Amino acid sequence: MEDLTEFFSIQTSLLSQIPKTRRRFFVEKIDWGNRLLGIVGGRGTGKTTLLLQHLARQEQPKQKHLYISADHIQVQAIGLYEIGSSFFRLAGETLIVDEIHKYANWAQELKNLYDSFPTSKIFFSGSSTLALQKGKADLSRRAVFYTLPGLSFREYLYLAHRLEFEPISLQDIFQSHSLLASTILEAGPVLGHFKDYLDHGVYPFFLEGIEVYFPKLLNVLEKVFYEDIPTATGIKTANVPTLKRILWLIATSQPFIPNIERMSRNLKVSKEYVYTYLEYLERGGILLNIRPPATGYRLVRKPSKIYTENTNLLRAIAGELGARGQEGAIRETFLAHQVKSAGLNIHVPAQADFIVQSKYQLEVGGKSKGKTQVGGTENAYVVRDDMEVGYGNIVPLWLFGFLY
Repeated sequence: MEDLTEFFSIQTSLLSQIPKTRRRFFVEKIDWGNRLLGIVGGRGTGKTTLLLQHLARQEQPKQKHLYISADHIQVQAIGLYEIGSSFFRLAGETLIVDEIHKYANWAQELKNLYDSFPTSKIFFSGSSTLALQKGKADLSRRAVFYTLPGLSFREYLYLAHRLEFEPISLQDIFQSHSLLASTILEAGPVLGHFKDYLDHGVYPFFLEGIEVYFPKLLNVLEKVFYEDIPTATGIKTANVPTLKRILWLIATSQPFIPNIERMSRNLKVSKEYVYTYLEYLERGGILLNIRPPATGYRLVRKPSKIYTENTNLLRAIAGELGARGQEGAIRETFLAHQVKSAGLNIHVPAQADFIVQSKYQLEVGGKSKGKTQVGGTENAYVVRDDMEVGYGNIVPLWLFGFLY
């Protein structure tokens, strides 16, 4: 039987530091009654805080629950199964394992714990979708997985300014956007907050200080490049500069319409490697690949447009160029990120910038964006930046930040 005193001490310390009131919407979406539950998401999206906040709300004695981080030296030394089995034999009820992807044999040992202790609950989180792919397949009949996205603009308003609003469905946005926008604006202007969100609002660590936001975000990128992708794919770290070149090319050329053959020549790697690297960057949570509304392996594999995953990453990577010279890319990146994070499908049609849910055609632009490109087309809308309230088929861009 392992001595768990140190782990309980760490848990007590962490619980004393987490915010008790500012919780993400995601907490309410999770069915915490599941026996084996995984929360997946990009680095920095708030998975650890979400798990600890759930733990803090439990009425049972905290000894009935145990939080551990899989990258802790004692977890690596003792073993996940040994810690879990000792905890459950001491009448523990819920084991919470953070950073699960950093533990080599995590899927097998969680499966063994799940099968060996049939009344137990095991919650776990992982930052690398790349590293979790095989484990998700191995546990598919036992585990329920949830994906935690970056903050929506709506969530940012709540966390940063205590402005609380309900999410809005896509259909309601198109049917009642003028009324909805006017109602939200009763709480005060939003465009200034929206600009802040585009710059530093996607990851909750903005609460730790704006001055450290971009250094933290760049550190997240480095960990994805040098830890997550090599560990999960076997790519040599010597090839990481090629991944960075691809990312820099995309971030400084947005919206990026890929020419795989040209990229292959410029990068001096085969076309197959270009496809593979783009997939690694997408699954690593760095890129957002928007594909055509078509079927077939070749069409599905080749994106029509590629964006950085969110606007904060774009500005961190492209620096001042991202802040000043890429307003169009920032608008499209925001819309694509919010729509995909809300669980909706988005594609690039032959005409218009995007088609959402295979129905709504969207043209995205600034305040001078006209209706020429959507005139007379059913379910076609102009999504316009720098406006508070829209009219007719012209919808303010910021309102799509209320989808989740």
